[in-house]
Amino acid sequence: MHHIRDLILPIIDFFYPPFRRVFSRQTFRYAASGGGNVLIGFLVYSLSFEHLFNGQVYDLGFYAVKAHSAALFLSFCVTFPIGFFMSKYVVFSDSDLRGRVQLFRYLLICLTNLFLNWVLLKMWVEIIHIHPVPAQLLTISVVVAVSYVAQRYFSFRTVPSIKD
Repeated sequence: MHHIRDLILPIIDFFYPPFRRVFSRQTFRYAASGGGNVLIGFLVYSLSFEHLFNGQVYDLGFYAVKAHSAALFLSFCVTFPIGFFMSKYVVFSDSDLRGRVQLFRYLLICLTNLFLNWVLLKMWVEIIHIHPVPAQLLTISVVVAVSYVAQRYFSFRTVPSIKD
């Protein structure tokens, strides 16, 4: 894992200097790695919505899954492990929480974000009648803000050290 971190971190940090007056290094790393993960998620969402699920409704017997929801869940399955890796090893590597605690907390926040994303997406698409791809862009902007605060202060928090 650390080999991949050692490849990614210098690339992100190379672009940091122009932003040092605006962001802390950690916030910049979060924005860069999170932005990359959001881009991957949006590409998976868009491509799977347009080409894999083709606007179909999938009846699971107990629930009918519409194409925009199916694409959202597929995107989640791809971005969850990438996001955890980037958060744990690149952004919040100073966290003193155990890995399994971080993973559990990260999963809780991601599931909350997934639910928020799903509700907002259903609202934009099914009530306001916005096309699913731009609706997902609107939804991402809300979820990203909520996610940063939750990840920083819950999933990967650090315990303040007591100084003599």
